[in-house]
Amino acid sequence: MAAHNGGNPATHFGRQMKKERLAHGWTLRKFSARTGINFSHLGRIENGHRPPTEKIALACDAVFPERNGYFAELYAEVSTWAPPGFRDWTEHEEKTETLRDWSPTVVTGLLQTADYARSVLETSPGATEEIVSTRLATRMERHRRLFERELRAWFIVDEPSLSRLAGTPGTMAGQMHRLLEVASMPTVTVQVLPAIVHPAGASGFVITDTAGYVEHVTGGYVFTEQETVTRLDILFDTLRAECYRASESAAIIRKAEEQWNGGSRPTATPMAGTA
Repeated sequence: MAAHNGGNPATHFGRQMKKERLAHGWTLRKFSARTGINFSHLGRIENGHRPPTEKIALACDAVFPERNGYFAELYAEVSTWAPPGFRDWTEHEEKTETLRDWSPTVVTGLLQTADYARSVLETSPGATEEIVSTRLATRMERHRRLFERELRAWFIVDEPSLSRLAGTPGTMAGQMHRLLEVASMPTVTVQVLPAIVHPAGASGFVITDTAGYVEHVTGGYVFTEQETVTRLDILFDTLRAECYRASESAAIIRKAEEQWNGGSRPTATPMAGTA
């Protein structure tokens, strides 16, 4: 087992995974077929661009049985000396019992319809059809895992996102309908934040029971230090204090759906009569 050498744990795990794959003479696609994990995702792990997960480690042990659980042990070891962002965010998301989510300017990824998500993903510079399709599939699978259980969740929706065009008016109408569907779930609260000045306009963030994920223009970072998670909790509560009530928020979203169904919504303009 490798000792802590102060290097990048994600790079170290990926390097060992690639070494074992090549020793078997497998291409990434063949490795993907054997593990059941998307080959692009495996490639990013091998290159150190994505952190591994426990699921990845167990999949490696399953296809490399002669290593006698080496990758699960390696994952456990490097996790003890990894920076806070090492663990993949989905690990925290899948284990949490509560979740709080805020996203400025656009509807949060966790609530996006496939059409809306595709429209947003296509705006990324250099995004090919393969990249968009892979990211879209990952996002939709994340939705499925999240909403198949009774998770207690709070979502804050930025009011300008209700009138900022993504795709077509039909896409926007469908997205508004999805927001209303989620808002009707018994364990979910959706509230709209008015278009006012507030302290969280620079980035979106998600909070679980034990961690926080903060996103910026070049990526995201996972925080597990209690002090940071507590600060995010306070920031989220500050935003909620400025939100419309849940019933008022539903009425605002419903009005937006009606307007988008009329096909006449302008982009990025305040909703009329939402006060």
